[in-house]
This record gives sequence, C-alpha cells and structure tokens, in this order.
Amino acid sequence: MGTQDIIDTLAGIEPGSALDAIRTRRLQARENAQKSYLALFEPIDPSEFSLSERAAVAAFVTGLHGESPVAAFYREKLATSADAASVLEAIKAETEHGKTSGPYGAYPAGPLSIENTAGLIYRVSAERKPVLGTRLVAALEHAHLLVFHPRDAASADMKALLAAGWSSTGIVTLSQLVAFLSFQVRVVSGLRTLAAASAQEVAS
Repeated sequence: MGTQDIIDTLAGIEPGSALDAIRTRRLQARENAQKSYLALFEPIDPSEFSLSERAAVAAFVTGLHGESPVAAFYREKLATSADAASVLEAIKAETEHGKTSGPYGAYPAGPLSIENTAGLIYRVSAERKPVLGTRLVAALEHAHLLVFHPRDAASADMKALLAAGWSSTGIVTLSQLVAFLSFQVRVVSGLRTLAAASAQEVAS
C-alpha cells in the first residue's frame, strides 16, 4: 500500500476520473494525507506502538464511525497481525459495545456551559480485557475518549496510559493516529458521496 494512495483506494477513485482531477487540484493536501498514513501505519520504528496495536486501534476507531470501506480495510489489516482471530473478534465486540453518538463533554464554567453534554463513558468489557491486554485496553478507552469526549481529555487519562505501559512517544502517536483516522473516514465518505452523485447525474 506504500506506493498506492490509500484515500484514493478506499474511495474507489480511478486514475483519470473526475474525482482524481478534483484531488489533483489539491495535490499538497493529497500528498500530506498519504505521508501521514505511511508514517502512522508503515513507520520506520514501531517499537513504541506496535503494528498490530495500530491495526487494532484503527479497526476500533473506524468502526465507531460506522460501517464503511475504511473500517473494513482496517479489520483486514488487523486480521493479518499476530493473534488475529481472538483480537479481531474482541475488537468487533468492543466496537459495538462502544458505539454512541456525540461529541460529549463539558466546557469550563461560563457562557458555553449551557452546551455541556453528558454521554457514555466507555470502558472495555471485563471479559475481553484478557484477550486485548493492558496496553490495548487503555488505548481503546483513550481512543474512545478522543472520538466522543474530545473536550474531556485530561492529565489523568495520560497517567492511565503511562500506567498501562505506554511511553510519552507512544501516547502522542496514538493521539495522532486517532485524529488521522477520523479525518480519513470523513474524506473517504465525502469522496464516495461525490462519486455516487456524479454517477447518478450521468445515469439520468
């Protein structure tokens, strides 16, 4: 996948198509998104955040956003990793367990407090903790927080990751990965919607 643009692939964009032309107009954004994908999923040194952990978090996060080619892609990536079968089943179950709407969170006391919204505080199910392990349990809970409670992330959440064996570098990469995946899901969804609209116009 290193030489093939991941967003083009997931959005089903063919070379020379109208959508290909649209993406080419923003070539720098296209190239930066691909570089981000490669840095996060084909890193030179994955020692602080293993490739299998990255695939598991990616399958979970993209699944939280709803079923899509992006979620299917990361589930397939996870399926090729170590201990794939048991972890994949646990991730599928935890994705369903963690699905909710959002975003939730609280603002500092003031005029915006009226917009405070309470919501699910996700915790990995006890029966799946042994399969996932301490590091992944902490990572999934933190990823869910970033997706649905972005305003509520606090120093205590960082301490929970550190206590689970994550390094400061690994935590930064985890946060970057979650942010990238949310961006990737939105972009692919938008491009596929454009493609469907264009096809409908041609058909009519």
